[in-house]
Amino acid sequence: MMNISVVIWADDGELIERLERQRGILTVARTSTDMVEVIALSETGLADAVILAGVPDLIETRDIDAITERGVPVVVLCDDPAQSNRLNRAGAHVAVGAIDAVELGVLIQRACGERQRGTRSDGAKASAEPAGNPSGRRGRVVVFWGPSGSPGRSLVALNYAVECALDAREVILLDADTYGATQAVQLGLLDEAAGLAQICRTVDQDRFDAHTLERICAPVVIAGAKMRVATGLPRANRWPELRPTALRRAVLALQERCDVIVIDVAGPLELDEELSFDTAAPQRNGVAAAMLRIADEIYAVGQANSIGVPRLIRALDEMQASVGELAVKVVFNKVSAASVGSAPHRALAETWARFGPAQPVVAYLPHDPDAVESALLAGSALAEIAPHSALRIGIAGLAGRKIKGRQRILPRRAASR
Repeated sequence: MMNISVVIWADDGELIERLERQRGILTVARTSTDMVEVIALSETGLADAVILAGVPDLIETRDIDAITERGVPVVVLCDDPAQSNRLNRAGAHVAVGAIDAVELGVLIQRACGERQRGTRSDGAKASAEPAGNPSGRRGRVVVFWGPSGSPGRSLVALNYAVECALDAREVILLDADTYGATQAVQLGLLDEAAGLAQICRTVDQDRFDAHTLERICAPVVIAGAKMRVATGLPRANRWPELRPTALRRAVLALQERCDVIVIDVAGPLELDEELSFDTAAPQRNGVAAAMLRIADEIYAVGQANSIGVPRLIRALDEMQASVGELAVKVVFNKVSAASVGSAPHRALAETWARFGPAQPVVAYLPHDPDAVESALLAGSALAEIAPHSALRIGIAGLAGRKIKGRQRILPRRAASR
């Protein structure tokens, strides 16, 4: 029979007595009244699961995060419905205080199984609908990712979000790049408040509602369409403010209020502690990994030239090693005859078929520097500044919109003498 080792927080002795009488699959490895010690015990590998049996009001979201981020599921004993909803949204499994020892064992066994399959607090796509969603609304999560080297990921993400908004959908754009957030700059929003970090904090405090969303993310009107933007971190050294589990909860909450959530994430995916730490470290790259896992649609944006293509191929291999098999759609950006050849679409398709992984190429976005620079200068999007540009038409196609116009690949520049 399977044996599960548990660490119990703030038990008055009654729960341990129940478990010992039952002599079931649960074995109490340690008890503690100090949450810091419980988190440390989760780090050691002593616990397969943690039971929080103390006063639910004293359990903070960050405590649950600290435990679950170490790969240990959390079960909270709670009889207060309001606290139960808060703790459940935080990623804990909730049971009534008087739960039978056998039922508790079954619950913890299931929680451990979910953790092994990655279907609960680590942000996998198989996670259930968030609690407290009577409307049944579930917005689509679209993530734009790409390797380092300025492939134009953020620009494509912004214009994709605008095209969705022009299609009469309620859209929010999240700048979750922990290395160099640029959406505020692209839109001319000189905001030091870091809207995304504010959203995460209010979700943690169980204060996130429609009013809070409107206060944090002011609407942006482009080409007559309105969408909301959660600005990213104005300084890269503030990246610890975006914890992966908190951001995942924020996205789940936004799915109840928006039709499309467009997320711009950084390229690096390797885990920090695998590089240089002996104990669990803050996960700067965990944000991108968590967003990729909960995405309904992932676009990998790569630059279409002799450097960008192999860089994208290597990055996709690293993505698979870091976050597992995900359905990814490849987008080649900055496609031009000058960098690829006289038949760039065909050359890129043949190269990808020969050397690339199995992910399909869904778009070849033309290089249109004049339109891009004009949009950046105006702090707006292509739909407003260059509505008939080939690049705008290509991005609109990604969003499912057909714009009349003619795709054009810029001619090869004459060789310098």
